[in-house]
Amino acid sequence: MKITNVRTRVVEWRGPIVYAQPHFCTTPMDLLDLPTDSVRSFSFHSWLIVEVETDAGFRGVGEAALSPRVSKQVIDLYLKPLLMGSDPFDTEYLWQYMYRKTMAFGRKGIAMVAISAVDLAIWDVIGKAVKQPLFRLLGGQTKPKIPVYASRLYSQPLEKLAEEARAYKDQGFRAMKLRFGWGPVDGAAGMQRNVELVRTAREVIGNEIDLMADAYMGWTLDYARRMIPLLEPFNLRWLEEPVIPDDIAGYAALRTLGRIPIAGGEHEFTLYGFRQLLDAKAVDYIQFDTNRVGGITQARKVAALAEAHGVPVVPHAGQMHNYHLVMASYNSPMAEFFPPVDVEVGNELFWYIFKGEPTPQNGYIELDANRPGLGVEVDEEALKKFEVIE
Repeated sequence: MKITNVRTRVVEWRGPIVYAQPHFCTTPMDLLDLPTDSVRSFSFHSWLIVEVETDAGFRGVGEAALSPRVSKQVIDLYLKPLLMGSDPFDTEYLWQYMYRKTMAFGRKGIAMVAISAVDLAIWDVIGKAVKQPLFRLLGGQTKPKIPVYASRLYSQPLEKLAEEARAYKDQGFRAMKLRFGWGPVDGAAGMQRNVELVRTAREVIGNEIDLMADAYMGWTLDYARRMIPLLEPFNLRWLEEPVIPDDIAGYAALRTLGRIPIAGGEHEFTLYGFRQLLDAKAVDYIQFDTNRVGGITQARKVAALAEAHGVPVVPHAGQMHNYHLVMASYNSPMAEFFPPVDVEVGNELFWYIFKGEPTPQNGYIELDANRPGLGVEVDEEALKKFEVIE
């Protein structure tokens, strides 16, 4: 079997958008005193679709959400030419070829996102060719169904936050995650607003449901050190991305405090990046996203490395490419789940693009063993709501 085409499309949402309000979520820009309308810079409303076609008639689907226009160019100009005519079963060879071809300008960020999207499509081809769901090729079934945590709870008026948290509790979720809304430029008053968010959620869900909190790279080491004592009484399962991903020493310093477990890795790339995190003893939880870290080919290696270090893997963002890895690993206790909502930040766009993403029942999702590959397909009819760039 040979690869005969690599098709890329960027789809940009043209429907209604619920724009985020100020202090909706901390971001790396929270170190800067920007105008309040700059909160929209957190939004992304486009997606990259990659389809790898073969001479045997199999078509694999991959995707990515970061910088889709630029990632498309990397694939079209640099990756597609080297993939044409190759055997998709040669996953390690193809990954190394793509990685080394783009190393001078890639290694992390956009080039690795492009490689990840292609790698996902290649693995989808393999699953379809052997008529097996992807988790069967990665280790098989390790749990009857996957526990998922509801991941939204953006900063909002406290009564609305309480209402949303109560709804997830009523739906049977045994864990959920909220976002902080204030960062360093907001000072001590902002710190109290963050505490109010966590207190509100904890009071609603009680102590028998796990609660996590995400700073999304929006704090500094100093700010995080001041926040952690204020958060400690609320028994957070983890504090996520408290500092920027390049500050590995900052992660390690916060973990050394031993007061709240530290999670990160959503914006880290490849086996080498995670070796640095683990060697530095910087995180208690690893949160790579398979469509960023380097695709299945790298994610499975990072997962094995994390297991050897006794650090659980809870991938970022849910979606089928992450669920298959969680299903195939005892070191992945649960997965993230983005509830389908009106288009807002952009995280929810995949619900509008693909068919086959599972929805939870009583806090769990099940993977269909009869659906080969990743188990998702492009919803061509739904793409009419997007501008499509070939």
